[in-house]
Amino acid sequence: MDFIHSELVDPATFDSEGLCEGINLRKHFDTASEAIGALRAQRDWSKTVAPLKDFHGGLGPRFSFVCLTLPECLPDRLEIVSYANEYAFLYDDVMEHIESTEHEEATAGLVDVFDENHEKDDFNAPEIGAKQLRQQILTEMMAIDKERAIISMKAWLTFIQLASSRDRSEPFRSFEEYLLYRIIDVGEIYWFGAVTFGMAFTIPDNEMELCKQLTRPAFAAISLTNDLYSWEKEYKEAQHNGMPHVVNAIWVLTNELSVSDSKAKEICRVKIKQYVSEYRNILREVGCNETISTDLKRYVEALQYSISGHLVWSIYCPRLGYQTSRERSLPRGSQDTCDTDELMYEI
Repeated sequence: MDFIHSELVDPATFDSEGLCEGINLRKHFDTASEAIGALRAQRDWSKTVAPLKDFHGGLGPRFSFVCLTLPECLPDRLEIVSYANEYAFLYDDVMEHIESTEHEEATAGLVDVFDENHEKDDFNAPEIGAKQLRQQILTEMMAIDKERAIISMKAWLTFIQLASSRDRSEPFRSFEEYLLYRIIDVGEIYWFGAVTFGMAFTIPDNEMELCKQLTRPAFAAISLTNDLYSWEKEYKEAQHNGMPHVVNAIWVLTNELSVSDSKAKEICRVKIKQYVSEYRNILREVGCNETISTDLKRYVEALQYSISGHLVWSIYCPRLGYQTSRERSLPRGSQDTCDTDELMYEI
């Protein structure tokens, strides 16, 4: 990869808690476009779907999601990728708070919109609610790069269908069973569409299965990272809603191994480190493999920054419970600043 749109973040200015050793953190130069896209999605959702209350998406006081996890996103695609990602956060929050029957109906509606329109030049979805926003996302992406927008839409459709195929009301019997589900649920296929569109990659059809195999450890690390830092938030929500179990690796490990949640967290941290180490080995092997296409190599390389970006964002973001950068002790020499704060308030 050529690094054109991002810079390395000084390790002295953030705490990764030792969970992504050997992988750098990069940050996109254009933090403003991410903020514009995310805040535009929030504004549009408030106008067309429902008012937002206590919502925290991808933006943060120090680090924001897309600029960290996709640091080499092409500048002309950054805003719409951020918009789509914020929509995904919004939609995910809504889905977590409705009954299973309503969930099936809402999911079916989302699938219908993608399925009816993903190969058409124009979109005629009803301009109401969330469908209007999905139409807007698809239209904007198609205007930039029709071929890769179609690939991204198909990936999103597949993600929705697979993620909704498992009944979340049923507890998982083992960690291995859970992780296979969680990798899909965290957005393995959706993120493939976002990265390939955002960076203009085209993975050959004959390499798709290889792509999945090579990147599985990266998505395992990302899935467990999400669970580790969202545990308290999700546990409290499950208790509040009277749920008998939590769809989280910490809950699964606690029950399968009969350990405390603090011990389960330790085990989760070890597993994250193992998957990160495995992915670093894959990066080295792929770099020396002359039979793999350039775009697949670049995709594999790009995902390492999704690992480190997701980790640091999870540690510092309001979405998972972190409220302000001053509430957390910062490494020596770090600065408690955010390029997008003023822009966010202006918008």
